[in-house]
Amino acid sequence: MRTLRLSRLAVLIAAIGFAAAPELLNVAANTAYAQESMRPEIGKILQAAGDLYKARKYKDALAKLHETNNVSGKTLNENFTIERMRLSIASAAGDNEAVIRSAESVIAANKLAGKDQLQLIQVLANAYYKAGNYAKASQAYGRYFSEGGTDSSLRPYMIHAMSQGGDSARAMKEVKADLAADEKAGRTPSLANLEFYANAALKQNDKAGYASALEKMVAFHGKKEYWVNLLNSVERKPGFSQRLSLDLFRLKMFVGQITKTNDFMEMSQLSLQDGFPAEAIKIIDQGFKSGALGTGSETARHNRLRDLANKTLSENAKAQAANEAEANKSKDGTGLVNIGYAYVTMGQFDKGIAMMEQGISKDNIKYEDDAKLHLGMAYLQAGKKVNAVKLLKSIQSKDATADLARYWLIIANQSK
Repeated sequence: MRTLRLSRLAVLIAAIGFAAAPELLNVAANTAYAQESMRPEIGKILQAAGDLYKARKYKDALAKLHETNNVSGKTLNENFTIERMRLSIASAAGDNEAVIRSAESVIAANKLAGKDQLQLIQVLANAYYKAGNYAKASQAYGRYFSEGGTDSSLRPYMIHAMSQGGDSARAMKEVKADLAADEKAGRTPSLANLEFYANAALKQNDKAGYASALEKMVAFHGKKEYWVNLLNSVERKPGFSQRLSLDLFRLKMFVGQITKTNDFMEMSQLSLQDGFPAEAIKIIDQGFKSGALGTGSETARHNRLRDLANKTLSENAKAQAANEAEANKSKDGTGLVNIGYAYVTMGQFDKGIAMMEQGISKDNIKYEDDAKLHLGMAYLQAGKKVNAVKLLKSIQSKDATADLARYWLIIANQSK
């Protein structure tokens, strides 16, 4: 297992911006907050700074506003008005340090109406985040939500800030709360939360939690890299049976993970051993088409394998009637299931599925869930999605068969 690349959180700092601040540049509007008149010497500076702002000369506007520092004896209301204006200009100028200083000052004054105050708390939280001050960022985000903020898009930033700020336990608690709320409401869980949960589970060696998070990432977000991690985790699962190796290869091939020469060779050989030469030929042909087979020093070996698969298919065709008769007489339905699936691999879906259903109905199969898994896969290949979903959901064994069934369910639910 390896740590996931955080596709959402890795770009948070680059993507995060300042919340749009209320219009702060109108001097008359600013003075409406004051309990006393603004002195002319301050009003002239603010007016000039406002004109520079409107001309998009943001650095010049900040420099002009800095002249208010030379005015002595400023009242609390004059300072409040100046900092509100500085905040707006600094935000436009991208001066994060100035944004932080002014936002802290304006928020501390507690003069703004509830909505505007919340908006500035959000601005401050984002600014802390951009500055890498995660401890203060998480506190500011927490205050935003505790005082009535409802912008759920900020939660990934808050959670990441908690984690980066050293409060991983609280971050995990918030992630679990989000995931539980999403599940209850039937919403798609965010990719950021799932990635956080997966990596936290990985660090704690919680293999079940890790796999569960990966399943949700594949089911809801469907990126190829998550299939790689998920299927690799199945193979490493304690007690994974080698009898399921071919089925795991089938899943890997469906999601495009069979690309290497050794994988094509091993999968086709397993398919031949299990009695599916037509499937083996398809695997080998795909390997030749991709260039993984038929080149290099092992070319002769690849050709021999293809010849063997074709020969086996021919020999099986000659013995097919006798094999079917024997399978029909047997009290064990395994033979019928296997022969039926062989027909499915040849594209004869109706005939193959009927035989598989007959074999399972005998109720005397050593690996019944394996048989159901293969029938579910056959239904999917035949375009019988409803049948496939119903059957795959019924597989509840505790071994990897149930895991593979769930993964085919994901594929079925994602298919049109």
